[in-house]
Amino acid sequence: MKATVAILAATAGVASAHHGNHRRAHDLFARKAAGETCVPGCTTVWETFYGEPTFIEHGPEPTPAIPTITVEVLPTPEVEVCPTPGTYSWDATTITVTETTTVCGATTTKVGPGTHTYGGVTTVVDTETTVVCPIAKETESNGVVTSIIEETTYVCPTPGTYTIGPSTSVVTVDETVIVYPTPTVIAPGTYTRPAATVTVTVNNYVTVCPWVGGPAPTPEPQSPAAPAPAPVAPAPAPSPQKPSNTYTPGTGLGGNGEDHWAITYTPYTEDSGECKSRDAVFADIRNIKSLGFNTVRIYSTDCNTLENVGDACEAEGLKIIVGVFVKERGCGYSGVHKEQVEGLVKWGKWHLVSLCVIGNEAIFGGLCNANQLKGLIDSSKAVIKGAGYTGPFSTAETVNVWQQHGDVLCDSIDIGGANTHPYFNADTRPSAAGAFVRGQLDIVTKICGKRAISLECGWPTEGNCNGVACPGVAQQAQAVNSIRSSCGEDVVFFTYGKAFWKGPSSCNCEPYFNIEGSF
Repeated sequence: MKATVAILAATAGVASAHHGNHRRAHDLFARKAAGETCVPGCTTVWETFYGEPTFIEHGPEPTPAIPTITVEVLPTPEVEVCPTPGTYSWDATTITVTETTTVCGATTTKVGPGTHTYGGVTTVVDTETTVVCPIAKETESNGVVTSIIEETTYVCPTPGTYTIGPSTSVVTVDETVIVYPTPTVIAPGTYTRPAATVTVTVNNYVTVCPWVGGPAPTPEPQSPAAPAPAPVAPAPAPSPQKPSNTYTPGTGLGGNGEDHWAITYTPYTEDSGECKSRDAVFADIRNIKSLGFNTVRIYSTDCNTLENVGDACEAEGLKIIVGVFVKERGCGYSGVHKEQVEGLVKWGKWHLVSLCVIGNEAIFGGLCNANQLKGLIDSSKAVIKGAGYTGPFSTAETVNVWQQHGDVLCDSIDIGGANTHPYFNADTRPSAAGAFVRGQLDIVTKICGKRAISLECGWPTEGNCNGVACPGVAQQAQAVNSIRSSCGEDVVFFTYGKAFWKGPSSCNCEPYFNIEGSF
């Protein structure tokens, strides 16, 4: 979608252009040289007659040409503020981008009282380095705040990690959400902002509507046609080789015949989404163990997750799938992403970790493109490996993202991670859930030539029917049994506990994926 803006060119003054046309009229009456003779001649008498005055109509003034420029609308995140409790909806929008552009993205972070530094561009240097990079800034004029991109030059004097152009705010209230700009590279492609509905229970709720999509695939370079070589006897074709996995999982990461081994867990209270107490987390982990699970997947490091969940799992003899949750557009190794990696390194209980997942649906959620996510994975891997972790890495995306971007992502991961919810396929009944998930994992395995596991797989107990996929307690039990019998050893079940703090979304099902009752 493009918008056209007309700009009226200012006309420069042209009076000075007439200066060169002034003539010296008195030169026509120049004095003659002495000695010239006067010769009698004719005299002409002029007489002028005036008639009635006549108006001469002038034609229309020519319309000056107005140059135009084409402004391309870009998929920058749209921050929406819901001032009062209620239900808010936004329509779907699709745009096409034709040129790579650096723009101001929007990032949100929840903070408490105190001084907070956020944003900026983080870089790691091995020697004295001069860095030239774009930074996002905010300017205010007459009460209007505008986000802009500026290029800055920064000298890193010694080896180390530097954050260039951060912002600082002092917060005096108990809790608030800060929205700040971040440089984001928008690649050519088609982007869609899906329709969204959210139910708000507090005042001044802030949400960011993301854009889904990404850059168009790069066409293969066309080589000029070469002259046909002289015919030769064909050489025997080499036998096909199966790509080798870079990591072979052992016990603790499924693959050992268990029909259920892992479950997702977030340490949030069901109603408000606040952080659970340490005692509540320990009680949850004990219950998870009683259901027969040996591994717990966590998404991030907030709410003292590593300390509380880690200690509880260690006490109960369970393993952990740790994660770095992408919250900022562009997926840069900076801000909250860098903080999560540093939190993992500081915690350092690698003997409990069976898998490290960098990102959860970051591309599907429109937060970054494949190359940006690959950069975050590679940067995080380097730091985490340097701290002593020797296990596998993955990222969690939907299968269609792996189909589109596997050529970029596969080299950076050891295990293909797919979020496979059969309920969201309108043609899948609960009884066929296992076959659907198995088929999805087979697709990812073929794309990367590596083992694939489902990092999220569940079925809701309440909500709307999606085609033949209907929610319900009995339907969930049927779906879970189907998944356990077909591919349970390759599935992380979703999830432990209800989540009323989530918006219901269009399916009215988001809070109801609690799977505890089916085990």
